Amino acid sequence: MKPKIELLAPGGDVQAIKAAIIAGADAVYCGLDTFNARNRAANISFDQLVGIIRLAHQYDCQIFLTLNIVILEQEFKTLFNLLNKLVNTTLDGVIVQDMGLLYVLRHYFPTLDIHASTQLTTHNAGQIPFLKKLGVSRVNLSRELNLREITALAKVGQEHDTLLEVFVHGSLCVAFSGLCYSTSASAGNSGNRGRCSQACREEYETTESGHNFPLNIKDNSAFFDLPALIEAGVYSFKVEGRIKGASYVHTVIDSFRKQIDGYVATGELTQDGERLYKVFNRDFTNAFLRGDLNQSMFIDNPRDNSNNHLVDKLKAEKGESISVVQIHSAQQQLQVDKQQITSSVDEKIAHLSIEKIKLSLSFASELDGPLRLTVVTEQSDSLLPGQAVKTDSQVFTSSSVMIPSEELSVDRQAIEKRFKSINNANYELVELDTQQLTDGLSIPFREITTLKNELLSYLNAGVAMIAHVQLPKLEHHPKADGPLGLSMLICDEADVALADVTDGDIYFKLPDAYKRGCTKYVDFLLQNPRLIPWFPPVLIGKDFDVALNILQQVKPKLIVTNNTGIAYHAEQLGIQWIAGPFLNTTNSYALLALKQGAACSGAFISNEINRQQIKQIARPKDFKLLYSIYHPILLMASRQCFFQQSVGCEKPRIDNGCMLSCDKSTSIKNLKGDSFAIDKQKAGYPSIYNQDQFLNTDIINDLSDKFDGFMIDLTNIGAGDRVSPDKVELIKQFQALLDGQSEASAKLSRLVPESTLLQYQNGL
Repeated sequence: MKPKIELLAPGGDVQAIKAAIIAGADAVYCGLDTFNARNRAANISFDQLVGIIRLAHQYDCQIFLTLNIVILEQEFKTLFNLLNKLVNTTLDGVIVQDMGLLYVLRHYFPTLDIHASTQLTTHNAGQIPFLKKLGVSRVNLSRELNLREITALAKVGQEHDTLLEVFVHGSLCVAFSGLCYSTSASAGNSGNRGRCSQACREEYETTESGHNFPLNIKDNSAFFDLPALIEAGVYSFKVEGRIKGASYVHTVIDSFRKQIDGYVATGELTQDGERLYKVFNRDFTNAFLRGDLNQSMFIDNPRDNSNNHLVDKLKAEKGESISVVQIHSAQQQLQVDKQQITSSVDEKIAHLSIEKIKLSLSFASELDGPLRLTVVTEQSDSLLPGQAVKTDSQVFTSSSVMIPSEELSVDRQAIEKRFKSINNANYELVELDTQQLTDGLSIPFREITTLKNELLSYLNAGVAMIAHVQLPKLEHHPKADGPLGLSMLICDEADVALADVTDGDIYFKLPDAYKRGCTKYVDFLLQNPRLIPWFPPVLIGKDFDVALNILQQVKPKLIVTNNTGIAYHAEQLGIQWIAGPFLNTTNSYALLALKQGAACSGAFISNEINRQQIKQIARPKDFKLLYSIYHPILLMASRQCFFQQSVGCEKPRIDNGCMLSCDKSTSIKNLKGDSFAIDKQKAGYPSIYNQDQFLNTDIINDLSDKFDGFMIDLTNIGAGDRVSPDKVELIKQFQALLDGQSEASAKLSRLVPESTLLQYQNGL
């Protein structure tokens, strides 16, 4: 039996979506002008979406809508209005990042199919059942995973009846998706809100190793890895590119369609992939998929690499003796080819229409007969070039017959009042004919409503219209009685001695990576029961297995986790858990999703949102709200090495030893003169940090009644070669501030001279 393989295409505007459909995409994902993670794409209107769904379904193509950003509290009213419209379309699915939106969809709009965005950073076996519990039917895996890891997760997906998507082509982020805050700290331009400023593509001052674009990596392409991905159990092959135009989308999707179909039919790869180099690319790599993270993944050219590829190909074929004239001639031909691609695609999609269906309604009545409604629809048949018109008609009748009634006559005014609103995103009411209504006749008006509902169901492909859902009013529950708590995060075993300085909670940050069979942290945590384990956001493969073993062996009363895979197993083990700050919690519904759907007992509110945005969040009953007031500002973390392109490294590729033993630090500087610290802790992922620490003492005066406690990060991660403040003194001054000693704020500013609270001021 041939495997079901979905080719999922990007659609940034109407033309690109048409190009994807005609090229043979099984599904297209696109975004409206709000609530989606590609603000720089043209995007589409709601009316266009309805037309696109209709067009796509004529070609047996599905449409998925991206709602893949974190949602702010004040946006839910607008969001509910949108969802109320979406449920009465034939949309095939919504792609979601925000856990609050997962909650809303599951509880109030259950007919919409939910897909987990790559922004949810899904990469281990615990995260799939976690998301499944919250209503997700399919998951887009993190782009950094290798084939072995994908194969293992596909088995988990099958066990939990969850489909898996994998990106097979397009731009790659050097950072883990959902965990990039590259300009959030300075300008509020967060990738979690669709405003990625692409700091990784920027030019920087020439690095020690001679690179000007040290964070820029090649585009992803698994064009020749399709057999392995099919064998692994991947359901959907997803192409990135909602900022790209129609010619790009058509070329890539048509190439993948032919490759997939050829392989399924013959068992062989039939396409050479050369057409992919004729549209925008930064050259290609499949290094993540192969698990071979090497220097060749980077490229010192963030722009189109088509010309460079052509020259390299010519030199490989004809040697270095090739003349400048020959190169120039070939480059001119490439431009001609690109123009021909654009013209060809424009011609292929010219006949595709997303115009509204023309609707005519004709009413007739006579004494002792039913009220009759004749419906005629006309639409362009996009399967046939030449704008052929497809006409359908249907007659509806009332169950009662018309009887004389002068006062309640079913006349033109009564009909128009109830049927003029049929004019909507899908239909253009071009005629409302009441000439055949006989004056002075009536039927019970509830039957007119029934007739209208039958009409709406007919126009909605036989599906009854779903009633409007009101935004529920949430109750703001008070926090528990007692003073504000001061907690601290440590990662150095020697810092356990700081417990003598404070009565507050002490979190111990566990590493991202472990030696195989590692039991060190099991013993350490059992010997120090006061420590609350703090799990990091990314735990892949065997590192997740070891972290899970720590959880199972130690069985602490409470943990903090930034990883939903650990959260899933904590609930299974009956361990209380708190959602860490990297779960990007920005609204009340996310708190409800965590509490009701995953037995979460508290959460750190995201540091990306401002005072007013925090103030609007409603606390669930018996739920703790926490906030980090002092920490290094993570800009991005990566599975790739940042040192190869900055200061250089003798190793050509990353291996397990790099993760466990490397603890380098350096910095890079952009052309504006801003410096960013590159830090690699032992057993941690390479990361880039803001030059300033986050220090927010304002929130203690502003919102102390909102929170149960505040945390300070004493790990020194991201400090580089800077001298860190005295930790004991920091604890004393923060505690003094919580105790109402306002002068402690000035002392803290002196202790941490390089600090900022712009995120708290700017918000999202």
